[in-house]
Amino acid sequence: MPPRRRRPTEPFREKFPEPGPDRFEGYGKRIAVEDGIAARSRRGAIGESWWSGRFLAVLEKLGVGGRLDRGKTYARAGQVVDLAIDPGEVVATVQGSRSEPYRARIGITTFADEAWEAVEGAFAADSWYAASLLGGTVPDDLEEVFARVGLSLFPTGAREMPMDCSCPDWSVPCKHLAAVAYLVAERFDDDPFLILRWRGRDRTTLLAGIRERRDDTGPAVTPLAQVVDRFWSAGGPLPDLGRPVPGNSEELLDQMPPLGVAVDGTDAREALRPFYRRFGL
Repeated sequence: MPPRRRRPTEPFREKFPEPGPDRFEGYGKRIAVEDGIAARSRRGAIGESWWSGRFLAVLEKLGVGGRLDRGKTYARAGQVVDLAIDPGEVVATVQGSRSEPYRARIGITTFADEAWEAVEGAFAADSWYAASLLGGTVPDDLEEVFARVGLSLFPTGAREMPMDCSCPDWSVPCKHLAAVAYLVAERFDDDPFLILRWRGRDRTTLLAGIRERRDDTGPAVTPLAQVVDRFWSAGGPLPDLGRPVPGNSEELLDQMPPLGVAVDGTDAREALRPFYRRFGL
């Protein structure tokens, strides 16, 4: 039997109070929203990337009846008035058939600072991950990095992704929550760094942490401002290497291993020999 949606917590009640005595009224045709947030996908599946698919997989495990399909309809019709993805929660306003829009929230546990430090260290230790993230690209195997430090990037079930909606339907998820989730999936498609923000680390802070750790482990570099006054000057007199011995320039070719390259059927070393003789000292 599918789980029931948990009752809103007190902070949520204070921020988004439940409807009054008419909460069971207003069933019928949904009220159209002008300038609502509509899904790009007009038919079929919503979500194009592996990370949005992983997020929606949790939702689809909890699907009850036709609520997911109705949620897609709501998402495509633009019934979501506003949506914000913040650390620990997604909060949205969804217009249903009542005059008063519903408030919906999808929560998640944020990682502690110590956990994020471990993640940043793992990213910084691997040049490929560091270069990808600092370049604005999220690697396809992002989940594996979190797994290495004992974390799961995506929730694995309902307990890790509590949902609340002020509508009278207590199923998990209701169509309003489903509509919000489908739009969140498209936001994740557009900017996968929002997944990390939802888990508690915004893009700027994450990248700064990776850069700091890369700088700590990399070679020391003197800032240009400290040497610009002598940047174009010689570092000192050149050492006296002595005069080259005449006729020794061809010895470089003799010591050179076969290049595996032929010029007009002749080994490249032999093709270069006349030039060495001409310019040798």
